[in-house]
Amino acid sequence: MKVEKLHIVIGLFYALAGMALGMVMAESGDHTQHVTHAHAMLVGFVVSALYAVFYRLWELKQGLLALIQFGVHHIGTIIMVIGLYMLYGAMMPEDQIGPILGIASALVVAGMVLMLWFVIRGVKPAEPA
Repeated sequence: MKVEKLHIVIGLFYALAGMALGMVMAESGDHTQHVTHAHAMLVGFVVSALYAVFYRLWELKQGLLALIQFGVHHIGTIIMVIGLYMLYGAMMPEDQIGPILGIASALVVAGMVLMLWFVIRGVKPAEPA
């Protein structure tokens, strides 16, 4: 499976999880997980979908570095979303989960840096068909 499709498929799972969490918050009236919801939707779904568009639009190569970029982004994102859920659900104190969230954030940023490098060195955007 191409990296662009992997980004879309995993991103859609984040979207479903974020929507489900949003529905639970709306139904219960307890919005303490709004930060988790926002990160699942934005970092998980929106950024993943944009990465898929970038791969397609810039006709980026789909080799080992693309798989590394995919892995770095999604490993960081899943750790971030789970960590935020644990933090805002009072399952783990901030002094314990904070360093883990810092590492997860660094992974997500590293994925973005790799994508920036891919786009800068990549071919021009594809012409519309």
